[in-house]
Amino acid sequence: MNFFGLGKPYKTKLGKYLESKGISVTWLAKETGLNRNTINKLVNESKDYSPKLVTIKKVMKVINNEIDKNKKIHDFFDI
Repeated sequence: MNFFGLGKPYKTKLGKYLESKGISVTWLAKETGLNRNTINKLVNESKDYSPKLVTIKKVMKVINNEIDKNKKIHDFFDI
């Protein structure tokens, strides 16, 4: 029996991107000034979590300044 993904949360677009770049939740939390739990909610699909625009802007600022200046909000968030 194969239980693919059992016990592992599904990654959001942001989570998949950070994973592909080798970027940790801890690093992003430090750089954004956001709580690590908040970053975890952003990278792991959660039906009951909808980030505030200010949170999204903090994440995008770090991504644009530190990783890839060409990334847009819509690359990671459905707003």
